[in-house]
Amino acid sequence: MHQSPSDQERRLRVGVVGIGWAGRQHLEAYANSADVEIVGLAGMEPDLLAELRDEYGIPHAVERWEDLIALDGLDAISVAVPTFLHAPITVAALERGLHVLSEKPIARNGDEGQLMVDAARKAGRVLDVAFNHRRRGDITALKRVLDDGELGRPYYAKASWLRRAGIPSLGSWFTNREMAGGGPLADIGVHVIDYALHLLGEPKVLSVSASTYSELGPQGRGGGGEYSAQAVGSAFEVEDFASAFMRLEGGATLLVEAGWAAYRDTDDLLDFRIYGTDGGAQLTRAGAPYSAVESLHVYTEKGDYEPEVGPSLGHQGVVDDFLAAIRAGEAEWGRHDGSLALGRARIIDACYASAARHREVEL
Repeated sequence: MHQSPSDQERRLRVGVVGIGWAGRQHLEAYANSADVEIVGLAGMEPDLLAELRDEYGIPHAVERWEDLIALDGLDAISVAVPTFLHAPITVAALERGLHVLSEKPIARNGDEGQLMVDAARKAGRVLDVAFNHRRRGDITALKRVLDDGELGRPYYAKASWLRRAGIPSLGSWFTNREMAGGGPLADIGVHVIDYALHLLGEPKVLSVSASTYSELGPQGRGGGGEYSAQAVGSAFEVEDFASAFMRLEGGATLLVEAGWAAYRDTDDLLDFRIYGTDGGAQLTRAGAPYSAVESLHVYTEKGDYEPEVGPSLGHQGVVDDFLAAIRAGEAEWGRHDGSLALGRARIIDACYASAARHREVEL
């Protein structure tokens, strides 16, 4: 369908599926966009659904996502629900001709993600996945340093997201393998893998050697004081800590750590260290989950310095990019088919396979 100028100028009509933390981030970002009209919201919690409907003046608030995507005149939706629902909702929406912005990870595994990418290509619609951490100010600043060649050729990098007691909810869908697809490697590790490969210039991952551990979650530990081991009734079926060593095209290597729970500092730590032939850099973000303290240091022969760090765009940046891709028209849509997020899912699949087989796995 070719967009006329009047189509491109009119307000985009969007809906959001999911009213948890992520769904509310999407809602707020759409509400901040002058050329967007939020026409639908779907969620399973009646009181919160009604509250958000009234707060944002949304005409259609429904329980079932099927009813949301059936609304006439809808252009796009955000999918911010448990991971096992990403593929069915996204594929159904794309088949209706809607553009889709899905939360990360793209799906429970690469095969499901492939179904979503195939549906986007067949429909000729945008499929984006929300990688909000690459929109952080410190990541953007370090990306400029790397792109300018100040560090020479990078040969080793280490990236992590570690928590002390950050299992999202013991006994919930997050800790159910069938619903989540994995533990912290799939949940927060996908962010780490994304921003690390983004900073490194998207090298191909050739092989992975990974280990996963499930030591604290099965004992009912690591979920924080407000959670109990039987909160929602699912056994703890996923890892609570993962480590993966990745060999990259060109000879560089990347070490990734993702942990929901471990005996360490109380605050979350997100970091990235890189060594290159002409310099190195260390990026640290400590603090959970807000009021984080960020630091970025660059080390070179000419001298060490701290680059200027701009604001973090978060989900607003994700949503703005998604809307810009839609506005750009069909020529741009093909570049937004979810394939980058699918690549991340394939890497995580390989990590889980490596951990299960106790050996290196090639991609």
